[in-house]
Amino acid sequence: MKKTKIIVVVGPTASGKTSLGIHLAQKFNGEVVSGDSMQIYKDMNIATAKPTEEEMQGIKHHLIGFVNPEDEYSVASFCGDAKKVVEDIVSRGKTPVLVGGTGLYIDSFINNTEFFDNANSKTVRDELYKELNENGIEKLYNELLSVDSEAAKKIHPNNEVRVIRALEIYRLTGKNLTEQNKCSHENESPYEPLYIGISYKDREKLYERINKRVDLMCDTGLLEETKEFYKKHPSQTAVNAIGYKELKPYLDGEKTLEECLEHLKQSTRRYAKRQLTWFNRNEKINWFYPDLYNDTNELYLKTDTLTENFLKGE
Repeated sequence: MKKTKIIVVVGPTASGKTSLGIHLAQKFNGEVVSGDSMQIYKDMNIATAKPTEEEMQGIKHHLIGFVNPEDEYSVASFCGDAKKVVEDIVSRGKTPVLVGGTGLYIDSFINNTEFFDNANSKTVRDELYKELNENGIEKLYNELLSVDSEAAKKIHPNNEVRVIRALEIYRLTGKNLTEQNKCSHENESPYEPLYIGISYKDREKLYERINKRVDLMCDTGLLEETKEFYKKHPSQTAVNAIGYKELKPYLDGEKTLEECLEHLKQSTRRYAKRQLTWFNRNEKINWFYPDLYNDTNELYLKTDTLTENFLKGE
């Protein structure tokens, strides 16, 4: 089976992967496919750091701002949508450039992970959340330990979403998450990826970029966007979005703006750490560090050579 070549640009937030992805798309006749779990939503622009029309530099972007915040959207949904988009890009003789920081979305798509589909999923999930409200997370976590100790060890006991998801799969299928994961990776992937990672050797420099980005977001209207978002979408999505939940105490008159912005910077730095932890497990990633180069052009020359050789099959 001839595999579809895909350039995959990953890295932590504020590392420069958006600019690199656009550069590679320009250089190699490509179009960008977003691999970000929050940029998919409408109305969430500044908080999710969606590239502006100016930043896109005429490069077509896919899977950005097309889902209503109230709608349910999963990694399985992403994989299905990304498959259609990539097939369309390739059919037009162009190169797909997958860019993002949501490791689960990107890896699940590239690895051709298969997801179970069950019409009773919402019913079971609602039952689990009811049990959570009545009995607390500890009881559910202990249940997970009894049916899938391997998965339970990888999930923090207070991570309600992941605990419930694992139990949901078990109750629906009779197979635990560990068994499901083994089965889901049996299908060969139709994709041949070139992973390019961008980060900073000096972690403090990455954190400085994060802090500056938060300040810039604030200057360009993050607070106003947050107010409007909560008016239009009082949904669960807003609770999960970094950038909104940290500012809500200010909107509610509970904290100062300075306190909330500092919390936002801290939350974003922690998120970057989690992203790096995920991506560092992937030995296929070719890492590039801007702080080791004299300028961006020098770095891009290296990524261009790597990409050109990959597309030529060398």
